Amino acid sequence: QLQLVESGGGLVQPGGSLRLSCAASGFTLDDYAIAWFRQAAGKEREGVSCISSSGGATDYVDSVTGRFTISRDYAKNMVYLQMNNLQVEDTAIYYCAADAVTYKACYSKEYHYWGQGARVVVSS
Repeated sequence: QLQLVESGGGLVQPGGSLRLSCAASGFTLDDYAIAWFRQAAGKEREGVSCISSSGGATDYVDSVTGRFTISRDYAKNMVYLQMNNLQVEDTAIYYCAADAVTYKACYSKEYHYWGQGARVVVSS
């Protein structure tokens, strides 16, 4: 069974950091474009960051540029989202998604595989 599992969410104060991890089981992520999405309460799901299958291309939504970094570890079959200087408006459930293409835009919700989500709460 092909699955994506997110981890690393939690409660953090404004200005703090978290690193989300996305682990794949049942398949290798080498040939997949990966994206992180988030959905805040009462809002639509939005693409936060995406990375090509080679890792050579990345993109970020404007609101996280300079604060978040997406990366992938092929040996561990993992993708990460390092989130620094977190703000209250970053509070959301974060999902990783994968699609068997070289690259897919962050704003596209047509990724084939989705994880169950990891909750991130930024609050003082």
